[in-house]
Amino acid sequence: MPNTPTLFTAYRAGDLSLANRVVMAPLTRNRAPDAIPTAQMATYYSQRASAGLIITEATAISPQGQGYADVPGLYSTEQLDGWRRVTHAVHEADGRIVVQLWHVGRVSHVSLQPHGLAPVAPSAIRANTKTVLIKDGVPTFVDTSEPRALDSEELPGIVQDYRHAARNAIDAGFDGVEIHAANGYLLDQFLKSSANHRTDDYGGHIPNRARLLLEVTRAIVETIGGGRVGIRLSPVTPANDVMDAHPQPLFEYVVRQLAPLGLAYIHIVEGATGGPRVLEDRPFDYDALRSAWRSAGGTGAWMVNNGYDRAMADQALTQGADLVAFGKPFISNPDLVMRLRCNGPYNEADRNTFYGGGAEGYIDYPTL
Repeated sequence: MPNTPTLFTAYRAGDLSLANRVVMAPLTRNRAPDAIPTAQMATYYSQRASAGLIITEATAISPQGQGYADVPGLYSTEQLDGWRRVTHAVHEADGRIVVQLWHVGRVSHVSLQPHGLAPVAPSAIRANTKTVLIKDGVPTFVDTSEPRALDSEELPGIVQDYRHAARNAIDAGFDGVEIHAANGYLLDQFLKSSANHRTDDYGGHIPNRARLLLEVTRAIVETIGGGRVGIRLSPVTPANDVMDAHPQPLFEYVVRQLAPLGLAYIHIVEGATGGPRVLEDRPFDYDALRSAWRSAGGTGAWMVNNGYDRAMADQALTQGADLVAFGKPFISNPDLVMRLRCNGPYNEADRNTFYGGGAEGYIDYPTL
């Protein structure tokens, strides 16, 4: 059938005109010393510009939002200058690129926080997870630090940090932004009952726990327009020690509230991030979630993510998905779009070079 979408069909997501439906998912690589994007990063992203859309590695909106060593930020002049080199290189290669806006919340370490202060969180509950520090030039996984609970008076400032970062993103040449509200970071911590034990207007019932996420999204939409904004959600992933007792009604409420905002896309991590797509102890109906989004008037693209290959992606597109995000395959296959089109072959990735390091395992993978 001529109207059947394929991975290689052009698509328009909000204000984003995409050459194909293959999306490069955000991938933390820890190669931005002092949180400043490098010339090597410009090479890395431009090599992958054949993707319909590149979503950058998660990028901190503020010093408080930092949680891992050598990850980039979007709040200083030097950082914006570095990102301008990246966006220019991608656009020169006819690519489209958005930046993922990140506040890690409690998934941090005191050595990464301004003045060695405690990380912040919705509640003072330590995450049973690791972060990355660089020790003697070697990436090292360490336990996260004990967080402190944010006062409600601090939350408008965090909303403003997101607003400012979105404006910086456009100034740096990005085509748009993705709000990182997944994988157990700050916005996801507010959403999920295991991390949010608050008793004020930002805790308890679903509308309260979703309040910060919706305030952030509305502020960014007011600043740069909904057609340049996407959002990433992960309803049931156990990443970074989060879970919700009732994820289905929580996330159906969230997408219904997001629907009127005219977003470019919703990006859904299905199952455990980087792990099983189906969790026996956390069943979830993703078709019902998409139906909730559409029935509430959501017009943006529906992007699916987690362990997709060519056959799975083709099937997803026939079943209602609009875009398919690929993560780890893009690490070792800069020309992944061509390799998907040809059904391989695929380069194997060197896991030892995923986090930190130089050019090796970063910009030296061969193309077809």
